[in-house]
Amino acid sequence: MDLFDRDDPLKNALKALGQACEPLQDDAADLSSANLGEETQGPEPVQSEDGRAWYVVHCYSGYENKVRHNLEQRIETMGMKDKIFDVVVPTEEEIEVKEGKRRTVERRVFPGYILVNMILSEESWYVVRNTPGVTGFVGMGNTPTPLRAEEVAQIIKRMEAEAPRIKVTFKSGERVRIVDGPFNDFRGTVSEIDMERAKVRVMVNFFGRETPVELDFLQVEKA
Repeated sequence: MDLFDRDDPLKNALKALGQACEPLQDDAADLSSANLGEETQGPEPVQSEDGRAWYVVHCYSGYENKVRHNLEQRIETMGMKDKIFDVVVPTEEEIEVKEGKRRTVERRVFPGYILVNMILSEESWYVVRNTPGVTGFVGMGNTPTPLRAEEVAQIIKRMEAEAPRIKVTFKSGERVRIVDGPFNDFRGTVSEIDMERAKVRVMVNFFGRETPVELDFLQVEKA
């Protein structure tokens, strides 16, 4: 499922910034004329007393870990540990069912984005923006805009969730195969999906009659 198809905290943050999919452009992002102290439209940035905040950085999808590694090296070699404090690739555990087998995989929550905790200045902006693989900051106009405290808390909570997220590969009206329980190996049609309860209702032909069967997501797979 695509990043912007779900009600995510980062999605809401990007919407609020007015730049849901657009990173700041190279030539326009000149911090010397960005008036960082001025108020901008949208939610007020939340920063700590020393000015540090979490920023969303756009990078090439699939290269998030490489970009993090590159940036961490630049922070070290350019002596920016007092300005750039943490680089995070948000991930979560996900259970997927394939050919009747379950496996847990680590999935990037926001493909094409990393989070950077930093004090924004011309120097720190330069170090991040010129890291190989980075295409820009997310923000309004020419100004990188930090995430709000509640958005950061929601992302961290999602990353630290004890129960892995279940990957749903089917949708209403599709044919599925039951891979566990009393109806193992039966085939049917999905009639309802309950994301909150992680349940799916499947219409199964049982003794010549269409019978609704409620199952866990992990009990079915796409036929």
